[in-house]
Amino acid sequence: MKHKPLVSKNIDYFYTKASEETRLDKGMGIFEFERTKTLISRYLSNSKLNIIDVGGGTGKYSKWLAQQGHHVHLVEPILKHIYIAKSRSSELKHPFKVHHGEAKALKFANQYADLIILHGPLYHLQSKMDRQDVIKEAKRVLKPGGIILGFAINYTASTLVGLMNGLIHKPSFFNMCVDELTTGIHNPPKDFPWLLAEAYYHTPQKLKNEFTEQTLIHLNTIAVEGMAWLDHKYFTNMLHPKHKNTLSELIKTTESDPYLLSFSPHMMIAVKKQ
Repeated sequence: MKHKPLVSKNIDYFYTKASEETRLDKGMGIFEFERTKTLISRYLSNSKLNIIDVGGGTGKYSKWLAQQGHHVHLVEPILKHIYIAKSRSSELKHPFKVHHGEAKALKFANQYADLIILHGPLYHLQSKMDRQDVIKEAKRVLKPGGIILGFAINYTASTLVGLMNGLIHKPSFFNMCVDELTTGIHNPPKDFPWLLAEAYYHTPQKLKNEFTEQTLIHLNTIAVEGMAWLDHKYFTNMLHPKHKNTLSELIKTTESDPYLLSFSPHMMIAVKKQ
């Protein structure tokens, strides 16, 4: 059976060629995974929740949530990820359910979910109208009092990386950064095909506005990596117990500081439905 692509050709090609399955197992992905689980845990409870992991990739977060006894549904548009997620779920005592679908058309009843996690949708929808549709749909499916956790890429992410590794002096990379800083639109230059496919990079304020415009109550916007990754020996120090504690304390101390949020490559917003 042939499935209709649910994302643009560029995004589908990027994730079909790239390995999302191994991204969280190496480099900054290792620490991103652990930190993200810590942040999500703040909004979990001891009771079993109905959780929808939208843009959940290959199911690493869904697996972790299902192992805690929650009723988890993964929604993902990339078929490659769907096959891996189904295989991962099938190995669990308490499997999660896997749905090939998109964030703008969730196949769930009104007020079904206690918690909705938006991982990929806010990254890859360049149109504000499309992002609004995602948020409206999540709100529709969410119970009153339920929580949405939305993950976004910071508008400064490429620029900071470029300053640290010298890529900022490459004209095409610099022009890409200017676009991200001024419009939020990210398109990888032809001479950097390994960069993330077409995406939208938020400012902290725009991220907040997009949710509060839908009459959702803003609880917090939190830095995922924070500013600790700017440590020039970040990877080495994160493997050193004492140094890791220092960096972790720095992240915790500054995670909600509105003046420092833009030093973090990723942000998580937490909002509540009235």
